Amino acid sequence: LFNIPLTAHFLGGAAIGDSAQTGVIDPYHRVYNYPTLFVTDGAAISANLGVNPSLSIAAQAERAASLWPNKGQDDARPAQGEPYRRIE
Repeated sequence: LFNIPLTAHFLGGAAIGDSAQTGVIDPYHRVYNYPTLFVTDGAAISANLGVNPSLSIAAQAERAASLWPNKGQDDARPAQGEPYRRIE
């Protein structure tokens, strides 16, 4: 349309960052200052991948969900604002 490239895959808007000053969500997909709100859709993908992003979105959502504690379990994720660490 009018020689302007476009994509149907809208991505970004909720950047992953080390703090609320550098991103919208932390590396565990929790929204800064809203600890019970998570972003697990295309908004967490920082750039157009050049291909259909469905699998990338699904992988990020599955990872985020796998880190949520089950009812009655302790939360192994560090508090927001603490450095990232790998959780096994």
